[in-house]
Amino acid sequence: MTPWLGLVVLLGSWSLGHWGAEACTCSPSHPQEAFCNSDIVIRARVVGKKLVKEGPFGTLVYTIKQMKMYRGFSKMPHVQYIHTEASESLCGVKLEVNKYQYLLTGRIYDGKVYIGLCNFVERWDQLTISQRKGLNYRYHLGCNCKIKSCYYLPCFASSKNECLWTDMLSNFGYPGYQSKHYACIRQKGGYCSWYRGWAPPDKSIINATDP
Repeated sequence: MTPWLGLVVLLGSWSLGHWGAEACTCSPSHPQEAFCNSDIVIRARVVGKKLVKEGPFGTLVYTIKQMKMYRGFSKMPHVQYIHTEASESLCGVKLEVNKYQYLLTGRIYDGKVYIGLCNFVERWDQLTISQRKGLNYRYHLGCNCKIKSCYYLPCFASSKNECLWTDMLSNFGYPGYQSKHYACIRQKGGYCSWYRGWAPPDKSIINATDP
């Protein structure tokens, strides 16, 4: 059994499939959570793939050209191969070869990088400007904050380090505006709140619960 099968229940993050394939269920999470909870976050182009006999249905090994690393410098400064389950029902990820650049988040196990549908895996050209800024400058500032999902009302922050994530309450559904445009960042006084502007984060001008 590959490590992804053991991690799938624990790692609920936004993905290409958002809700995953049949028999692969992923809890939604904000891109910042995916960033902070991943061992590796990179932008890369897939240049090759092969199927190896590992796991119940095999494992796809993608050869990539790493364009930029956002997280994981101390663990694996350069990534050449990405592993995923061959079956989408086991949360395997299908990537196009020599076609797109991807934002990939994953975990390291036994010296190998693994990704799945419950990780944040997205085409780079599909990311918003705010998400790209988050990867470069903002998300890491909020890794000590907690993003609390709101599925129904009323919904309240239970501590000062929480940001209420309300995309699931919107008529437009998930992923929504907070996922695409906001980061949850610790402000003065230890409070965490949503942030998207150019100026330095300041708790005095940011509402902690409603972006």
